[in-house]
Amino acid sequence: MAYKTLRSVATGLTAILLASAAHANPYAEFEGTTIVVSWPALAHFNAAEELVEEFIEETGINVEVDALQYLALRDRQLLEMSKPEGDYDVVSWVVMWKGEYVNKGLLTPLSQFFTDASLVDPMYDIDDIADAYLQNGGVVGGDLGYLPGPSGALYGIPFGAETSILAYRQDIFDEHGIEIPETYDELRAVMQQLHDLGIPALTSRGTTGHQVTAAWLFHLAPLGGRVFDDQWNPVVNSPEAVEAAEFLREVVRTGPVGIPTFGFGEAAAAFLQGEAAMHLDTLKIAAMSRNPDLSTIDGNVGYALHPVGSRCGAETGGFALGIPANSQNQEAAFLFIQYLTSRQGDRRMVELGGDPIRISTLQDPAFAERFTEFPVVAEQLPCADPNWRPLIPEWNELNIDVLGQALTQVITTDDPVQPIMDAANEQIRAIMEREGYYVWADYRAAQ
Repeated sequence: MAYKTLRSVATGLTAILLASAAHANPYAEFEGTTIVVSWPALAHFNAAEELVEEFIEETGINVEVDALQYLALRDRQLLEMSKPEGDYDVVSWVVMWKGEYVNKGLLTPLSQFFTDASLVDPMYDIDDIADAYLQNGGVVGGDLGYLPGPSGALYGIPFGAETSILAYRQDIFDEHGIEIPETYDELRAVMQQLHDLGIPALTSRGTTGHQVTAAWLFHLAPLGGRVFDDQWNPVVNSPEAVEAAEFLREVVRTGPVGIPTFGFGEAAAAFLQGEAAMHLDTLKIAAMSRNPDLSTIDGNVGYALHPVGSRCGAETGGFALGIPANSQNQEAAFLFIQYLTSRQGDRRMVELGGDPIRISTLQDPAFAERFTEFPVVAEQLPCADPNWRPLIPEWNELNIDVLGQALTQVITTDDPVQPIMDAANEQIRAIMEREGYYVWADYRAAQ
């Protein structure tokens, strides 16, 4: 009888220990669950495929990836997230889409997951993620509707985020004794110096539409300009905005032939193939310069901070990961996002050829020799501007149909810049009026 009692006790203890061991595995509850991820077929996300396989192996959670061409991504995501039950459990959006997705009730706030101790890794350390990336890609509802503030909430974690840096031909600068420009006045002087030497200076995007607008925005923020003031009045005809447009005209005049036809790929190729001495755009140029299939200049590229005008104001952009409101596997989806964007996941992404989002990764001495841009990016991020462009639903129309047309006129003609930007300002105001941005101001004015 005593033997049987002891045996029963031993069996019970074994069951308790096994149950405790299972409970100690935060992934055990979701083993066998399948989540579907929607993201773009771009280099960073292609590099993440191996990390996804490692997540599957470690957690037992199955992952199906629907990787689409970038231009088809938004329409597909809107379709799926608008259904009562969609196919997607994780979506990756470009930063301009976040406000629209939240406005339509398509995303789940992440705060509910961060309050669940069984889901949140205490070593996750969200404060280590670059603040500019987190604000730009993941926060919605605060100041201006898309910046942090008391009314803001976190809907996404950056993944494939970026800022701008200056890449330059170290060999050319050394040969001619050219100093690395730290200000826009110095950048103008270097552009002219290179031009006088017969060397195309700064490559740039320039094709009509969102590409030429992006080129202007790279200079607008550091030169002190904005698209709107705090009351949604357009100010693209301000002295600062006009200066940025005139600077872009100088870029075209002193840069490689063909800028008015360049998208990002063509602008980057001009630098990578030795047809321009500088590239002032996304940090992704660094990885591209090391790729022998793209670059003829590996080993001759230096990196520096985005030059400062009246203030510092580097680009913020790229992608973030979040969870659709109609996902049926939200906890497993959160675990997936947490895994990819953890300290370990971020370091692994670098090893696989992706772009880091964490300051600790960028500052890690183990990476500094191989990725010489990392210390520059880490220093640049405190000056990265989350309000580099207005992340509002109307931006696509303003970006392409108004500014994209006006700035093409700027860089392809000698017409005075001020009247071009005045006309664009009037068009933007009419669109904002149509969309109701001045209803409250008009109401108060009528009282």
